[in-house]
Amino acid sequence: MSQPDATPFDYILTGGTVIDGTNAPGQRADVGVRGDRIAAVGDLSGSAAQRRIDVTGKVVAPGFIDSHTHDDNYLLKRRDMTPKISQGVTTVVTGNCGISLAPLAHAHASPPAPLDLLDEGGSYRFERFSDYLNALRATPAAVNAACMVGHSTLRAAVMPDLQRAATPDEVQAMQTLADDALASGAIGISTGTFYPPAAQATTEEIIEVCRPLNTHGGIYATHMRDEGEHIVEALEETFRIGRELDVPVVISHHKVMGQPNFGRSAETLPLIEAAMAKQDVSLDAYPYVAGSTMLKQDRVLLAGRTIITWCKPLPELSGRDLDEVAAERGKSKFDVVPELQPAGAIYFMMDEPDVQRILKFGPTMIGSDGLPHDERPHPRLWGTFPRVLGHYSRDLGLFPLETAVWKMTGLTAAKFGLAERGQVQPGYFADLVVFDPATVADAATFERPTERAAGIHSVYVNGAPVWEDQAFTGQHAGRVLARSAVGIAAPGNAGSAA
Repeated sequence: MSQPDATPFDYILTGGTVIDGTNAPGQRADVGVRGDRIAAVGDLSGSAAQRRIDVTGKVVAPGFIDSHTHDDNYLLKRRDMTPKISQGVTTVVTGNCGISLAPLAHAHASPPAPLDLLDEGGSYRFERFSDYLNALRATPAAVNAACMVGHSTLRAAVMPDLQRAATPDEVQAMQTLADDALASGAIGISTGTFYPPAAQATTEEIIEVCRPLNTHGGIYATHMRDEGEHIVEALEETFRIGRELDVPVVISHHKVMGQPNFGRSAETLPLIEAAMAKQDVSLDAYPYVAGSTMLKQDRVLLAGRTIITWCKPLPELSGRDLDEVAAERGKSKFDVVPELQPAGAIYFMMDEPDVQRILKFGPTMIGSDGLPHDERPHPRLWGTFPRVLGHYSRDLGLFPLETAVWKMTGLTAAKFGLAERGQVQPGYFADLVVFDPATVADAATFERPTERAAGIHSVYVNGAPVWEDQAFTGQHAGRVLARSAVGIAAPGNAGSAA
C-alpha cells in the first residue's frame, strides 16, 4: 500500500474492493486520483479530496482494454464511444484483421470488402498514417486508442489488382508505407489473409512488408488464413512470420469454426502453448459462439444460422435470418449471397465447449471484435466485457474474478506494450472502472444487440470521469497511445490449457 502526500486529491474512490489487474486477490482499499494519474492506493480516510465517491460493495479495477476492435472510424465519427465506455472499456486497439483507416485515400465511394466494414462513405481520406493519428489527437474520443496499420489497407493503397500476389516493387512500396506508419505511432501491423484483398498474399510478401516491425519494436497481429480445417497450417504460418521477423505475435480472436472442427481447441491450444515457450506469442478471444464479418460465399460460415447485419442493396433485410431470405427468393443460402453483397452477417459457427476452453486458457486476452458501423451489430460490441465478468466468471465459475479482470487489463497492457496502463497502481494512468460484481452482466442479445450492460457504475479515462449515472459525461479524455519499445512484464499466472 502506498502512502499519500498532503496535497488534496481530485477525487477518492472510497470503500471499494480493488482488483488491481495483476491477478492478485482483491483487497479493500481507497483509490486517490490527481490529474491523470493514480496518486495513492490504501486507507485514505484521513486524506483531503475535492470529491469523495462512495463505491462500497463495488469493485475498482483498471479500465478494460479491448484488444481487438474495428473502432478506427468510430473514434472520429462517434467520439462518445458509448458502446465501449458503457461496459467499462477505456482503451481500444484498432487496425485489426488487416483493416485500418489509413494510409489510404480511396477514389471511389466504397472500398473493397472487408475494408468497407470501417466505412460510412468517403471515410478513407488519410494518405499517411500520421494524418489519421493527428485527426484522433485533434478531436479526441472518450477512450484511448492504440492503433495498428492493416496489411490489406496497404495492399489497397498500392496494388491496382488485389486478387494476386504483390510484385517486388509493390512489396517495397507497402514496406515504405508500413515503415512510415510505425515511425508515426502505429503500434504494429495486422493481417487478414482470410479475406479476399489479402488471400493471395504469400507468406514471403507478408514477411517483407512487415520487416519494419523489428526496427520499430512493433507487434504482428493476424486474422489467420484459416480457422477451420487447415487451422494447424495457419498457426504454423503465423509462428513462422513471428520467428522470421523476431517480433511479438498476436493470434486474433482464436477460434475453431465449423461443425467438423468442433473440439479442436484441445489440439490448437497445446500448439500455441508450445510456441509460447519458444517465441513471443499471445492470443485473444470473444465470449460468444457466433462471429460477425462481411457476408461471404463460404460454405463453412454459412453452414449454421446466419443473420444479416447490414445489406447495401436491400437495407430492409438488416436483422433477418439468411435462411428466410433465401427461401423467399427460392435459392439456397449459398446461391443467394451474391444478390445481397455488399453486406455483413453474424455466423453461428463455433461450439460452446471450445469457446470456454479458449477463454479459460491462461494467456487468452479479451477482445470484442465488434463492428460499430453495422446497422444490427453483433451483441459483442456492447456486451463482451460484462459477459466475461458476469456469465463466465461469476455464473459459470470458469475462472476467478481477479483472473477475468487480468485477462482484460494487465495482461493486455503487457502484451501490447501499453506502459503504465492496465493496473491500479500509484503512478499509473487513472484509467478505471467501478462495477458491481453481483450484478455486472451483458444485456445485449442477438435480438436486441445495443442494450447497455448492467452493473457498470462509473468509468474514468486519464483521470476524467467519462461514464457516470449511466450516461456519457461529455468528456473526450482519450489519447493516442504508443507502444513501449522494450515492453513491460506480464504479471500473474492464470494457468494453462483446460
